[in-house]
Amino acid sequence: MKLLRYGPIDQEKPGLLDHQGQIRDLSGIIDDINGKNLNSQTLAKIQELDPATLPLVEGTPRIGPCITNVGKVICIGLNYHDHAEEVGAKPTPEPRIFMKATSSISGPYDDVEIPRGSEKTDWEVELGVVIGKKAKYIEIDQAMDYVTGYCLANDVSERDFQMHRSGQWVKGKSHDTFCPLGPWLVSQDEIKDPHQLSIWLEVDGKRYQDSSTSNLVHRIPETIAHLSHFMTLLPGDVILTGTPSGVGMGIKPDPLFLKPGMTMELGIEGLGTQKQLAVLA
Repeated sequence: MKLLRYGPIDQEKPGLLDHQGQIRDLSGIIDDINGKNLNSQTLAKIQELDPATLPLVEGTPRIGPCITNVGKVICIGLNYHDHAEEVGAKPTPEPRIFMKATSSISGPYDDVEIPRGSEKTDWEVELGVVIGKKAKYIEIDQAMDYVTGYCLANDVSERDFQMHRSGQWVKGKSHDTFCPLGPWLVSQDEIKDPHQLSIWLEVDGKRYQDSSTSNLVHRIPETIAHLSHFMTLLPGDVILTGTPSGVGMGIKPDPLFLKPGMTMELGIEGLGTQKQLAVLA
C-alpha cells in the first residue's frame, strides 16, 4: 500500500496509489495521512478497499509530503560505514541523534531553498522510518512492531551552519524545505527487508551517492529501541536513518555544494524518487 498527499501547499488531500500508478482520493475515508490515522484498524480498513471504488484524481497534481502533523523528525548521523569513512569519522557505538525542525518538511518535488548567507548547502538521500504506535522503553526484538512504513527523504544540510555556528547540528538541518518526504508512505508489508535496498542520488544528472541500506551501522530495530529509551516515539514521528557516501562535502579534493539552478534527483528501491531544483531563499 502506497499512501500519499496531493494538492497545493497546506491544502493537500490524502490519496492512495493504485496498481496502475494512478492517484485515488482517500478523503472520503480519512481526513489526512497523519499519526492519528496510522493505527492498525484504519490501515486495515484502507488495505481492504478496492482502489477502483475510490475517485480517480485527474491530471498531475502537486505531490506533498507523504505525512503531515509530524511530531518529531529524528535523525541518525554518520550511520553508514562508507559515509563515516569519507568524512574522516568513526561510526559511533550508539546511534548519534540530532533533530530537524518539522517546519523543514516539504514535498518530494518542491524547490529546495538555499538559505541566505549559505555557501555549503549539501544533499543526503535517506531512508525514512515512520512510527505507527507509541513506543517507550521497548526492546530490539519488539521494535519492528512499531513501524508503520517507510519513505524516501532528502536530509538537506547547510554544512557551515551545521559545523561552525556555535551549536548543535540542528542549525544546519532545519531551514525551510530541508526535509523533502515522499512521494509515498509505503506500508511495511511491501518492503521485505529495509536493510537490502539500493539508495542513490544525482546532482545535475551525475550520480554521487550509490549504495545500499545494507551498509547501515545501526539498523532499524536497534535504532528504534535505543530512541525509545531517551524519548517517547509517537505515531507519525519520522526517523531518518542516515546517508551513504557521496555527499558534497566529502568530494575530494574539491567539495561540491548546491548553487541556484542545480537539480537533485534521488531514490530508494521500492520507495519512489524525488526531484528538486535548488533556488535562493
